Amino acid sequence: MKSSELSGFYKLRADERLKLVADFASLSNEEVAILSTSGALGELADRMIENVVGTMPLPLGIATNFLINGRDYLIPMAIEEPSVVAAASNAAKMARASGGFQTSSTEPIMIGQIQITDVPDPFSAKLALIAAKEKILERANKQDSVLVKLGGGAKDLDVRILNTASGTQVILHLLVNVKDAMGANAVNTMAEAVAPYIEQLAGGRVYLRIISNLAAHRLATARAVFTKETIGGADVVTGILRAYEFAQADPYRCATHNKGIMNGIDAVVIATGNDFRAIESGAHAYASITGQYQPLTHWERNREGDLVGTIELPLAVGLVGGATATHPTAKVNVKIIGVQTANELAEVIAAVGLAQNFAALRALATEGIQRGHMSLHARNVAIAAGAKGDQIDRVVEILVREQNVRIDRAKDVLKTLK
Repeated sequence: MKSSELSGFYKLRADERLKLVADFASLSNEEVAILSTSGALGELADRMIENVVGTMPLPLGIATNFLINGRDYLIPMAIEEPSVVAAASNAAKMARASGGFQTSSTEPIMIGQIQITDVPDPFSAKLALIAAKEKILERANKQDSVLVKLGGGAKDLDVRILNTASGTQVILHLLVNVKDAMGANAVNTMAEAVAPYIEQLAGGRVYLRIISNLAAHRLATARAVFTKETIGGADVVTGILRAYEFAQADPYRCATHNKGIMNGIDAVVIATGNDFRAIESGAHAYASITGQYQPLTHWERNREGDLVGTIELPLAVGLVGGATATHPTAKVNVKIIGVQTANELAEVIAAVGLAQNFAALRALATEGIQRGHMSLHARNVAIAAGAKGDQIDRVVEILVREQNVRIDRAKDVLKTLK
């Protein structure tokens, strides 16, 4: 019986690890070759994470037509799901009729949480911590003189009293301006550095000292008007509003509503080498911040009867540090977008999220989501069935015409063509 306990696995070269994995999983030479392809990363892949055996590429598309704050953008999107890039591009084209997207963002403030337990007098401790604010900030800022020189660093703090299953805890939020970084490393370093002093001031015990991915102080917004003439008439506006009201009232629908938004957002976040898991968790937490899970977008009808959409969500993305600064494809993608600051990147991403949501709601309110999705999905089915080259287009044509996009039917069609 084969064992997954591979002593010293991490010490091996990537090709040596891959050979062990191939033996364990009985991989063919062709399958080994697929995994071993490192693409643009080359040997860098083995430096980015642990136990590397290869890379897993994603299709990279370009969303067109985006006009944001009067400037044109081409936006790289890395995603495996069909129709997402096309939908964003089409939505952006419709928004251009009314001037495109207007965006804004707040300062790039991230939260470092310091958890203090076993405090005998939590309310008194809270006041002591607030009174020592300047000394706490000074100690934090000694950890990153470069960030402070750029105008960033620890700027403020907030102290909360939290009731938990094990008793009352005191939670200090260290508010750090991280400038053009995502900020995790800087914030975590500062939180850990000030923890002993905070423990002394509060008279309790510090456990967690870590960044929060609910970046509620680091928000990006986007707004766009879609004229009723451009999107198909007053009935389409009404249909989109009814779909939005459904999401407002029902968490089951709202989860899918927000997932559609994240289709676009995650694709740009991944393409630029940012942390899409952090963005996802922050977005969904922000959607629940009132105590009820709500849409990240808002849709209204203005006096002219046109559709107005807005979005607001935390977007902790960076241009320095992490994969954004090291991944060769991510660096090229940032150049394509042409953003100069992390705030500008966040605003572009917010516009993509709003466009993606509009496209989904319009499809749902009119012909349904499957019509536009079907032909693109059919390509994946045809490829999975074994179609290659010109066969793919011929299989897709038949599947879509029959409205029977199934792997078994694709295989039958392929046999007939052969």
